[in-house]
Amino acid sequence: MTLKECKKEEKADREFQKKFKFEGSIRVLTQMMVDPAATEKRGGGKNLPLRRGEILDVIQFTNQEQILCRNSQRRYGYVPRAVMLHL
Repeated sequence: MTLKECKKEEKADREFQKKFKFEGSIRVLTQMMVDPAATEKRGGGKNLPLRRGEILDVIQFTNQEQILCRNSQRRYGYVPRAVMLHL
């Protein structure tokens, strides 16, 4: 990883912590997959865009209805639990 990529990731992490009022270090708890039968969603606001079969890093189990996740492009957002499958 180059210095430029490292700084870009650090900046994205700081923006995530500010936007979601997340304190502490960002740790991946587990990985989950978006249900291949689920409808794809654009996202927006604090919701993460969904693609069928995509593997997401789980950052925090926020409540019974949503999970805070990160996708492969290092974008963060909430995902409904109903469309997530354990690997």
